[in-house]
Amino acid sequence: MNVVIVNRQRTQKINSRLLKNITASLLAELKIKNAELGINLVAATEMTLINETFLRHKGSTDVITFDYAGARAARPSEAKTRTRGRAARAPLSGEIFTCVDEAILQARKYGTRWESEIIRYVIHGILHLLGHDDSRPAARRRMKREENRLLRRLAGKF
Repeated sequence: MNVVIVNRQRTQKINSRLLKNITASLLAELKIKNAELGINLVAATEMTLINETFLRHKGSTDVITFDYAGARAARPSEAKTRTRGRAARAPLSGEIFTCVDEAILQARKYGTRWESEIIRYVIHGILHLLGHDDSRPAARRRMKREENRLLRRLAGKF
């Protein structure tokens, strides 16, 4: 298992070692033993560029996932582009871009900590890599429940 954390923003100081440990714990909780995962922490300007270039959406967003496993390797995922059906034995391979500026805004809006929002985005990205889809309301609710469950589990450990 290989998890690489890259901090490409200057808005907040990031404890990369802790984020890597939390991510490793999340992968263990999900029983994922074979993973190649990059987590990029970026500012709103870079996230806007990624969002507009790859998803053709205006402005910044909280998280974008690129799945490098299987036939969907070049296809990024935001809230609406993932499909189910990842092969059971295929390694988890992808890259998650999380926007720290968006995490700060969402934390203020929902009365949480920006660090918790970053973890939520990592969970969300990994769930997309596992084939979860949030493009329809029922699927979105299921994914959100799983996201919340995993966030609670990690909060209990960290």
